Amino acid sequence: MGTVKTLNKWANRHTYLPLDLLRIALGVFLFIKGLHFMGNTQILIDLIKPIQNIGGSILAIHYVAPAHLIGGLLIVFGLLTRWAIAAQLPIIIGAVIINFAGEMNTINLLLSVTVLLLCIFFFLYGSGKNSVDYYLKMQQ
Repeated sequence: MGTVKTLNKWANRHTYLPLDLLRIALGVFLFIKGLHFMGNTQILIDLIKPIQNIGGSILAIHYVAPAHLIGGLLIVFGLLTRWAIAAQLPIIIGAVIINFAGEMNTINLLLSVTVLLLCIFFFLYGSGKNSVDYYLKMQQ
C-alpha cells in the first residue's frame, strides 16, 4: 500500500494536462474498441482463431468487449485507473501475442504495442490530478 501512495504522490507532483489528455484518449480508444467488438463479434472470433485450441476462447470473447467498454470509461474519468488497466493488460498482451501467432499485421502490432506501453505507463503513473480519483481523495 505504501508503494501505491508513493506513486500517487509522485504523479500528483508531476501531473500535466497533456498526460491527462493522453489518458483520456487511451480510454476513448479502448471504449471504441469495445463497441467495435460488441458490434462485430465475428472479428473477435477470427482474431482468437490462432489460439482457438487453448481453453477459454469463449471466456475470452465474453471478457474482451465488456472489459474494454467498462475499463475505457473508467480510464476516461480517471476512476480506479490502475484496476481498469490491470483488467486491460491480459487482453492487450494477448493482442500482441496473436499478432505473432497468427497472420502478422504490422499496423495492428504497432497499435497493440503502443497501447500496451501506454497501459503500463498509466498503471505505474496512475490517474493524475484531473481525475475522479484525485477529486474524491481531496474530498476526504
